[in-house]
Amino acid sequence: MAQPAHSHDSARGVHYERHRPEETVLYRTLRAHWESFCERAEEASGLPRFVVREVEEYLRCGLLEFGCIRVACESCGFERLVGFSCKRRGFCPSCVGRRMSDTALSLVEKVFPEVPVRQWVCSLPWRLRVHLGYDRKLCADVLEAFVREVRRSLKRRAKTALGLSTTKQALTGAVSVIQRGDSALRLNVHFHVLVLDGVYVRETEGGGALVFHPLAAPTEEELADVAKRTALRVQKVLARHGRSLDGTSERDDAEPSGEQLSLSALCAAAASGQGLFGERAGKPLLRVVDPKRARSGERVGESQGINVHAEVVVPARDRARLERLCRYVCRPPIAQNRLEEMEGGKLSYLLKKPWRDGTVALVLEPMDLIARVCALIPPPRFHMVRYHGVLSSHAKVRAEVVPQREAAAAKQLVLFERDTGVLDVLALEREPRRKPWAWLLRHVFQLDVSTCVRCGGVTRWLEAATTPEAIARVLAKHGLGARPPPEIRAKPGQLRLAFPSA
Repeated sequence: MAQPAHSHDSARGVHYERHRPEETVLYRTLRAHWESFCERAEEASGLPRFVVREVEEYLRCGLLEFGCIRVACESCGFERLVGFSCKRRGFCPSCVGRRMSDTALSLVEKVFPEVPVRQWVCSLPWRLRVHLGYDRKLCADVLEAFVREVRRSLKRRAKTALGLSTTKQALTGAVSVIQRGDSALRLNVHFHVLVLDGVYVRETEGGGALVFHPLAAPTEEELADVAKRTALRVQKVLARHGRSLDGTSERDDAEPSGEQLSLSALCAAAASGQGLFGERAGKPLLRVVDPKRARSGERVGESQGINVHAEVVVPARDRARLERLCRYVCRPPIAQNRLEEMEGGKLSYLLKKPWRDGTVALVLEPMDLIARVCALIPPPRFHMVRYHGVLSSHAKVRAEVVPQREAAAAKQLVLFERDTGVLDVLALEREPRRKPWAWLLRHVFQLDVSTCVRCGGVTRWLEAATTPEAIARVLAKHGLGARPPPEIRAKPGQLRLAFPSA
């Protein structure tokens, strides 16, 4: 029996995968070493529950033994089994990939108007990344500080270029995405902010339509000014939280405790880039260096370790490129095709782009990979995608800016009878908030999983097996035997990790 090419239906919690998860290096590493990793956590409050649950659910993702559905072709009757997805948002390549594609389509179709969009990127000092990794309120406040300075820069440039009497006349909009990792799997909390590359201004001061006015690209001096002012604003934010840019704390209640203490230790280890296990414990990881592939730096604004980059811009009508940019900023933290097994049990992770010194890959111990995976999992109840200015949900002028779709505008159908007047009112079915995974696959990869692989007929699902008895019966019907589930410790203790030395 062949597994179908990958698809997902969010309403039923079902997905197809091109390969079974056991075939990936990431899955095999977690399956083999997760229990040993948990045994290194023997004291204190233990790993955060959401981290343990994220890994446990990933180890069950797509496995038929934990639930499946029967899918059959309406024409030839050919049946297949499809496993349930974990539907988590941490690191599962399949499920986070679904979120990536779905979010990108939603932003392009329902949020961004047909105007130029520029990507602003803000990276932060290493010490600050550790605190942002576990402190949700601090992370949100630092992001808001950066967005405010970008908005201020746009408004001031618009006032000069358009001859406005006040910056309040200029309205801006943006969508920000919080990324927790970098291409080396280190904890690197940074912000990608997709900003409308210009401002909206009313035709007349008393009213009139909103008109978009594009602005020129920011100069090096303007980038440096945004970085400098962001650093000053972040210092004020840190002072309110009892912290500083050098990593010190001024209040006792600013120090992590309980569950946050174990998470902060993981974050510190993952941000340092050092190994935690094996012969490289406490030392930088081994690197594969190719001097011929060394590259020069990019034009950025820098101040007190805060870097601001704004080179990428998408033209107004290039919606396909805008979708690719949205997919990039929402991408999963781990690229499975760059993770390889080496002789001796070690792992190699290829970098997306060579570093300035020519480093093209890192060598990790399996336990080091698991530690970094745990640090990349975002805390629960924390929005990773946020909306600002005219694109935010509470903006009064949002309806004048975002794309208006005819299907969404018509919500009721009124039927009239000639003699008596209104006969009935029918509510039209609302457009689904999420795109079906099968539709996304057709849109992104040109794969159609809603048709039979044998005759091309339409497939439909027959049964959902969710109980142990039903699962065993369905597997037996297709000649498959149940395998034992992954061994997972129920209550792992806290990892004894220390903050890296400055």
